Amino acid sequence: MDERRKRRLTFCSIGLIFLLSGVEYAVILPTIWRYLQTLDAAPYFLGLALSAFSLSGLLTGPLFGHLSDRTQATKKIILFANLFEIIGNFMYFMGYSKWLLLASRLVAGIGTGAGSSIFGVLTRSTAPDDRATVFAAVMACRQAGLLIGPAFNIFLRLCNFQLGPFVVNKYTAPGLFMCLMWILLQLVVVFMYSDLPPLERKKVQEASTAIKSGDQESESGLLEDEEEENDEVKPLMTSQELVGSYGSVVPPNHSRNNIPAASNSTLSHVSPPPSPPPSETRESSSPIKEFSISREFLREEVVVLLAAQFITLFNQTALETMVTPLTQKYFGYGELENSVMYCLCGVEVIAGFFFVRWLSRRVGERVVLAVGLAICNISGVWCLIFLATPLGGYPWPLTEFIIGVFLQVLGLPFVAVAQVSLFSKITCEKTQGFCQGVRRSVGRSSHHPGPSVGRGPHREHLYHVGGDDGTAGAADDYAGVLLRPYG
Repeated sequence: MDERRKRRLTFCSIGLIFLLSGVEYAVILPTIWRYLQTLDAAPYFLGLALSAFSLSGLLTGPLFGHLSDRTQATKKIILFANLFEIIGNFMYFMGYSKWLLLASRLVAGIGTGAGSSIFGVLTRSTAPDDRATVFAAVMACRQAGLLIGPAFNIFLRLCNFQLGPFVVNKYTAPGLFMCLMWILLQLVVVFMYSDLPPLERKKVQEASTAIKSGDQESESGLLEDEEEENDEVKPLMTSQELVGSYGSVVPPNHSRNNIPAASNSTLSHVSPPPSPPPSETRESSSPIKEFSISREFLREEVVVLLAAQFITLFNQTALETMVTPLTQKYFGYGELENSVMYCLCGVEVIAGFFFVRWLSRRVGERVVLAVGLAICNISGVWCLIFLATPLGGYPWPLTEFIIGVFLQVLGLPFVAVAQVSLFSKITCEKTQGFCQGVRRSVGRSSHHPGPSVGRGPHREHLYHVGGDDGTAGAADDYAGVLLRPYG
């Protein structure tokens, strides 16, 4: 199989992994609360179940990334991580008790840690100029999963039969469905995924080959010069005699018969392959040897990018938590209206990712980031002015709400793609798995405080969301200044 086809199949399998992760989120989330109620769970168990999934992924992301950096065997890591997804979803399908359900989400979340290894592979196997387009396509795959996931609930909610000792109904069917889907994905990874070599390694090999060929040409040139016995050769050989081998001095009355011996000693010093390629090979075999966490992450540009990611995802999760009760209270929306709204938001996000993919081929990531930050600032100001204090009768608050949500969702693809691409360029390429794991963990940590801020449809929560958007814009503007050389 040629190199191009391997890359194409590998990227397709990566897209399917992220697509399925989005489908799982969209299939499990709508029914998990009712599922917990059938198991006599307290209301706080919903928060525990959702947090358990994010917590296990937060902890295992850097670990899987570190393993991929050391072993370069990402395929085995993905297959191993998918086993936790299979086991966790099967536990969710069993559903004997609320504690088993909680444990199922904790186990399934471990499998999401493989995303760090995947982002590390994408960084090492793509050129810096193409990195933003690849990241945008991968993120769009997950959003596509979020969009098509609710469609599977149309037939899953109709399930009502017995499968051995297990009951298959609209609450347990999502776990069984996702278990089967992850098993199919295992086969896709086995037959389609390949561990792609880093681009840097290819360049090193080409450079070492060129150096060896140059040494052979220089050695053959020296041999041809030695065969000439005219007087013009004598001064040249005299200077070589004075230098000798390894800097030793040879007496000037050295006989002519010993000239071949001196030249042979010189050739023995030149002929072995140069030392840089082996040293680079040793460095690539142990990428964490000289890695320093403080030196890598406690830099202004890195801290600002991580803070921008945290605040952006914090606002997103707060908005997701706030929107449903807000629309129910002020507009009388039910499940159908909210489902249509989420579907339209999903279409907007996917279109945004594809637009960012197109835009990143023509401008730098810094420009893409600046566009996203401007949209975030406008969204924050809009929420502070119009959503916190709605103006006018019924049509006007609805219009103001639609514009605010539209702007909030529109800025997400710009900031997400730009910060991931810039983060991959300012951190060490040989430890990208671990670095991407830290980045994803910071993002996942925002999933815990975000819903607590947007828990209810009160005006103070709208002030929080709008104010945090303004903070995100200020921090991201600072990032635009710090990241000037990399865009």
